[in-house]
Amino acid sequence: MLTIAYLGNGKSTNRYHLPFSRRLPDKIKVKKIFSPSAPAWETFDDIEYTNQLSDLWEDPEIQLVVITTPSQFHAEYAKLALENGKNVLVEKPFAENSKEAKELFDLANEKGLFIQCYQNRRFDSDFLTVQKVIESGKLGDILEVEMHYDYFRPEIPENTTEFSVANSYLYGHACHTVDQLLSYFGEPDDIHYDVRQLLGTGRMNDYFDLDFYYGRMKVSIKSSYFRIKERPSFVVYGKKGMFVKQTKDRQEEHLKMFYMPENADFGIDQPEHYGVLTYMDEEGTYHEEKVVSEVGDYRRVYEGIYETLINGAEKIVKDEETLLQMKILETGIQQIEEARKVFED
Repeated sequence: MLTIAYLGNGKSTNRYHLPFSRRLPDKIKVKKIFSPSAPAWETFDDIEYTNQLSDLWEDPEIQLVVITTPSQFHAEYAKLALENGKNVLVEKPFAENSKEAKELFDLANEKGLFIQCYQNRRFDSDFLTVQKVIESGKLGDILEVEMHYDYFRPEIPENTTEFSVANSYLYGHACHTVDQLLSYFGEPDDIHYDVRQLLGTGRMNDYFDLDFYYGRMKVSIKSSYFRIKERPSFVVYGKKGMFVKQTKDRQEEHLKMFYMPENADFGIDQPEHYGVLTYMDEEGTYHEEKVVSEVGDYRRVYEGIYETLINGAEKIVKDEETLLQMKILETGIQQIEEARKVFED
């Protein structure tokens, strides 16, 4: 049994963590949750709620502390947890820069402790389905992949009048798609960055378009707050055809409706959500068919951590992947600062 505690009791803990960690009762025990204020979400009788951080550090049963605070405090509390001898899982983004990230890994190694970033979207249905299609070989050699993560929420950047690295769109959302890319395709040969503040300097980062080059293959990550109609979640082009997955993984959609994983159809795509595979076979015959979506499941993050801490398995999110991601995000966000200097000059 892996006994854990949450440092933070907001949306992240209650929407993206507890519904999955509590679905593994034979492996995971959630013992305590820390929050400086009274719980605003549903509470559970079998969890102890505390406003004293020392209750986490002084409890010898707690093996893992999960950091779910606002992102600007991730590195600070992760370091504190390590210094108090606890293994740590850190919500994304892992830190504000690669230097902070390396310091955390170095401290964990020095103390013989585990630390990892929570990258639940490796287990999104759409991403898993794309992998299945690529590995089927029906597309032939892959030439281009487009990954989109769009919103139409203009009120958010319009109401934000200050720029923040930790709360930027790049750090908050590209961390998902960059991690997916690195986990499947590995380190790229080159990267082209286009990171913007569509409403002007000094405002929120609300747009990014990153191109990753792997020899002749290009993988693009594109996102904006101003897309009234979302682009497809994934488009994959190969020498023999293409695959289009229009809709995103549905786990978040259901969580926002408080439709939880105990429901048998939680996060499951219906036929109208299936992607379309179009290709020419070896005989030159044209095919167009729907692909039944893989099942996404964020529990797999906690299952992986259990296997690492209890059974000694490799981490599912490698340290070098997180460090490379932080360098990529850090480089991309520097465009904002460079644009500001040009504007002031």
